[in-house]
Amino acid sequence: MALFNFRRKEEAAPATGGLETFLKGYSIEVMPRTAEKVESFRDILPTGTRVYIANIESPIEEMTATAKRIVDEGFDVMPHFPARIIKDKATLFDWVARYKDVGVKQGLILAGNPAAQVGDFSSSMELLESGAFTGFERLHVAGHPEGNKDIDPDGSDRMVMEAARWKSAFAERTDAKMAMTTQFCFEAQPVIDWVNRLQAEGIKLPVHIGIAGPAKLQTLIKFAIACGVGPSLRVLQKRAMDVTKLLLPYEPTEVLEALAAHKAANPDFGIEQVHFFPLGGIKTNATWVTEHGGASGVPASATA
Repeated sequence: MALFNFRRKEEAAPATGGLETFLKGYSIEVMPRTAEKVESFRDILPTGTRVYIANIESPIEEMTATAKRIVDEGFDVMPHFPARIIKDKATLFDWVARYKDVGVKQGLILAGNPAAQVGDFSSSMELLESGAFTGFERLHVAGHPEGNKDIDPDGSDRMVMEAARWKSAFAERTDAKMAMTTQFCFEAQPVIDWVNRLQAEGIKLPVHIGIAGPAKLQTLIKFAIACGVGPSLRVLQKRAMDVTKLLLPYEPTEVLEALAAHKAANPDFGIEQVHFFPLGGIKTNATWVTEHGGASGVPASATA
């Protein structure tokens, strides 16, 4: 007799209209080493998926090689430009030129994680003001629905909101399309409150909400603590205390359905797209969207 009666993983439910619509045009991110494990992005990602390439201090040659491969498969690529790891203006312009050479026209501009900068740049605003991104069609910046203690050590969000206002104003004077891509969250209400606050304060950047893809609970808790995820971490902590769920993989169904329902009821709500952090693997994440997203999750190769 089994000690615990763990239920089997449920069959994927058909996508509701709200969830299918909400997931349309979703984006996802990879790193050079994780991209190497994917034989064909067209076999797992829908046509039109934007693929971010996270730069965890990877050599620029690896970053551009990964970008070229994904561009050649027909996807828009958005590499990270973390200010604190870029040596100087010449390096920044060199990176941009290399990316343009392989067909990249988009970038995620952010400060980056290292506490100490290695070169001349410390913030995304400095990168945006450099003029390096002339000719890029789309520029995204970072957003923090639950604050960021690296930016606001006192636990407030004063500096985070000040930066958001600056980025919104910058978007109004550039030809590039801009949006705010956020850190991942696990609970809908803090996200809803934050997006509504942005709109109330006149911050006009569309939000691409960060969502953690399916993964082991222990993996998510580790990443959430490392990345400074705030109040919504309690969703994982509560799940960890439920022995019937402890060994089951986390899936983002609940938070996405809640956000999708809110968006459907409030069409002007500021979330424009979903951005996945595939912490349990890009194939696992893409498969989840295929199983739950209806037409929004059909891989490109299946529609060719």
